[in-house]
Amino acid sequence: MVGAEHQYTLVAHKADSGSLAGLPPNFQIATFEGKDTELRDHFAYPMFLRTLPADLYHVPLPIVPLFMPRPYVVTVHDVSRLLYEEAPGWRSDLRRWRFSNGLSRASTIITVSGATRHDLENLLNISGDRIRLIYNAPDPRFFEHAPPADARSAGPDNISYERRRILERYQITYPFLLYAGTIRPQKNIPRLVEAFAVLRGELENHEFYRDLRLMIIGDDLSRNPAVRRAVAQTRLGSYVRFLGFVPFDTLRVFYEAAAAFVFPSLYEGFGLPPLEAMASGTPVVASNVSSLPEVLGDAAITINPENVFDIARGMKEVLLDENLRSRLVQAGLQQARRFSWERTAQEVLEAYAAVLGKS
Repeated sequence: MVGAEHQYTLVAHKADSGSLAGLPPNFQIATFEGKDTELRDHFAYPMFLRTLPADLYHVPLPIVPLFMPRPYVVTVHDVSRLLYEEAPGWRSDLRRWRFSNGLSRASTIITVSGATRHDLENLLNISGDRIRLIYNAPDPRFFEHAPPADARSAGPDNISYERRRILERYQITYPFLLYAGTIRPQKNIPRLVEAFAVLRGELENHEFYRDLRLMIIGDDLSRNPAVRRAVAQTRLGSYVRFLGFVPFDTLRVFYEAAAAFVFPSLYEGFGLPPLEAMASGTPVVASNVSSLPEVLGDAAITINPENVFDIARGMKEVLLDENLRSRLVQAGLQQARRFSWERTAQEVLEAYAAVLGKS
């Protein structure tokens, strides 16, 4: 195991500590019940941390208390909250100041892509020599293509049996395109729905794809009514399904069973879902912006996420061109394997050592 010679303390809410069960003996859990949205926690959380014997602190999000003890490392996954989720005004200015202030006092900043590093340099004027690029990686279980944990069958046919069982549970008897991820403005789901309407019109007489559906796995839709409006305006209510959160084993089956995975995001700090689909052996259609070209390479069909007809073009190509599908599946598996959590952990340890002046 990487870093087995060190001792780690993970801070979590008590309700979440169960998800950290089973860690190696050099890990311990400390619970803290505060919220990073409350002013008092700028004082309470640093005081709590000072009760823990630590040579270095790692903040995994760029939400840093004003009195955070040093030295500390910060991981920045993206700057979407600065770009998309705040209306102009004093709240937005305060968030940007807090974001920048927390990074300015960090010993090292880790970004998960070169695109995110570029964002920090240009939006917040952070010097590139303070930033380390350390990529994320897909969960290795997506490569396994094994039966779910609650599998009830045995023998050589158990994988296909369990897949059928889960798909039947959701009453899926038709080919489908898949989107999985959060549902936020930058994810561009309304345009995906509009592009799907264009695609359905072009494939309405196709022998196999005339009953094609769009499956959307994501979080709460109530905060993004534009998605529902897009479905209503395109009259696709019976062809677009929103599944909300699904368990890991179910998600893996959906990745594997999808005709293609479509990810027309306008902005990504890294972009894990397309890599997860690639690891699952599914061809991917994804945006040509932000970090996605960097992460996906030439293993996906790229589209302009602001052009509905180009999104539809990418989906149609991946469905109808069997040679292209085969190439994308093989290239996608190779591309996904370029990213490893073991290598990520080793590079994070190297960042710690650099801060502490140790080899």
